[in-house]
Amino acid sequence: MKRLFSALLAGCMATGVAMANYPDRDDYLWVTVPDHADWLYQSGDSARIEVSVYRYGQPLSGAVLNYGIGPDMLDDDTTGTLKLDKDGRAVINIGTMQVPGFRDLRLTTQPDPESNAVSRHHVKVGFSPEKLKAHTGEPSDFDAFWAKALEKDAKTPLSYTMEPSAKYTTPKMNAYLVKMNLPGPKVTEMYGYLFIPKGEPGQKFPAAFCPPGAGVKTIKDPLNHRYYGEGGMIRLETEIHGVNPELSEDSIAAIRKVRGGYLSDGWDSPETYYMLDVYLGCRRWLDLLAQLPEFDGENLFVQGGSQGGALAITTAALDPRVKGCSANHPALSDMTGYLGDKTGGYPHHFRKNPSDATPERIKTLEYYDVVNFAKRLRCPVRMTWGYNDNTCPPTTSYEVYNVITAPKHALLTPLNEHWTSRATEQGHYRWLKSLVK
Repeated sequence: MKRLFSALLAGCMATGVAMANYPDRDDYLWVTVPDHADWLYQSGDSARIEVSVYRYGQPLSGAVLNYGIGPDMLDDDTTGTLKLDKDGRAVINIGTMQVPGFRDLRLTTQPDPESNAVSRHHVKVGFSPEKLKAHTGEPSDFDAFWAKALEKDAKTPLSYTMEPSAKYTTPKMNAYLVKMNLPGPKVTEMYGYLFIPKGEPGQKFPAAFCPPGAGVKTIKDPLNHRYYGEGGMIRLETEIHGVNPELSEDSIAAIRKVRGGYLSDGWDSPETYYMLDVYLGCRRWLDLLAQLPEFDGENLFVQGGSQGGALAITTAALDPRVKGCSANHPALSDMTGYLGDKTGGYPHHFRKNPSDATPERIKTLEYYDVVNFAKRLRCPVRMTWGYNDNTCPPTTSYEVYNVITAPKHALLTPLNEHWTSRATEQGHYRWLKSLVK
């Protein structure tokens, strides 16, 4: 374990605090190393974690740590204090779990008595997570509900506008601002930036639809994934609330004030839930991509993270044209989980207010839960998630992955909280390109 610890520390220092798994702009560097290199254990096994803390690269000798230990996103069942040795090191046995799940070691220290500053860190390890099962139910008419919704949506013809965007056009790709008109009633339009490789005259390309993370916001950094368009793949990056990315921040803030609670808007019935328009609208973007003259007519993909990962999965499940799905830590997964004495997925309905869980709302969420869509995936799937994620916890990512029967691949990045590295994002692109026929 010391060899692994030394390697992790050396890598962290060599990259200038690259681990990024502790509070931003903190004077203290935490290094936590489970005694299983993959951070995974069998139910009933005990997990030991080596903890080291450094300040300006020097061991925090003799510092007192406070710790709490509990299941993923739930309250501590164990608390205590310990003292670091002269090398700024200690080992904690965090116990075990008799059922599949994740256990979280939460750490704090306040080594400077003249300061109120508290440095925090946490690390989660899994116990037989490949056996995790979601709490959410599945309506008996799930398929019939969505078939009816798709049939009704298809009665509204495809309608959109598309205008060149000079500021995002590069020598290798053309950029366009696209506005998609929707039948509503809650969402009547969506916006997106479309990137089309320039290529040779008449050349055709595969295409990827990329829905957004959660929140009412504009499309951030449209050129962040420029390697899609510049590398030979059409990319459509969208928002879902009718927020024109050319609007002022004040105008966007006004829309956010009205629609900020969209994930519980209309949730007393599956027919009135806000996300009905969103799920159908995302699928409609595929219609736009499919009729582009530059599209190769065959290779249609979806890719996204968090809420975007959820929407990538739901879109792929609703449309058999999708040939590959890449999803980071999908949100909207096992949304009723807290009612089963376990963590639930983002947006963490019922975590603080279980009294909000009426039978009608529980039933509505079952029609929209990503777990139920994941069961219906038929295209190849690549999923990635981190164990230290408290936004879309690893428990729910495993629950999604475990029910997928289509060809699948998991990229596990235990250290990660709610983020992915540049290398991971570029890996998605290479994986999607590998599926092109």
